[in-house]
Amino acid sequence: MTLSVRRAKSGNGWTLVPSRDARDCAEDLDEVRAMIDAGEIDIAVDELRWLLGNCHELLDAHYLLGQLAVEIDGDVPLARGHFGLGYQLGMKALKKARLPTPVPALHPANRTFFDCGRGLIWCLHQLKKPEMALEIIEQLRQLDPADPLALTAWIDEIKTQGMPIVDVGTMFRKGNGG
Repeated sequence: MTLSVRRAKSGNGWTLVPSRDARDCAEDLDEVRAMIDAGEIDIAVDELRWLLGNCHELLDAHYLLGQLAVEIDGDVPLARGHFGLGYQLGMKALKKARLPTPVPALHPANRTFFDCGRGLIWCLHQLKKPEMALEIIEQLRQLDPADPLALTAWIDEIKTQGMPIVDVGTMFRKGNGG
């Protein structure tokens, strides 16, 4: 069994359903999170890699490895790879289900997929790939039009590369229409 999609029990949307192998790793992931909290990063990374060797579709492992790559090593390309794999695995399952909507970003079953997407967007922005970042924002917004993670706010930031959109100081100087 692979990552799949089903209608939420409430009937108000769709959720990702991890494979049985991924569900069986829940306790191992709790142990990895405890290792990270205790500062045992190298051991946690080894454990996450081992878990992915047994279950490639373990979105939480991809997310944690991406997060550690950025926070510990500052390795944005590696983080992009892990966040990207987590995002692609979720998209593959959603495409197989014909992209049902909405896929609530805040539903616990979907949150890691959306967090992988957000991590990927951030990495692409850092790597000066704004078109790719904007494409992922649009895909995530289509999946959850309510946009509870406020991804829409990232669009101007990415399009302007952090430059001010309006220079208020120049708006009221003589000769500038003011």
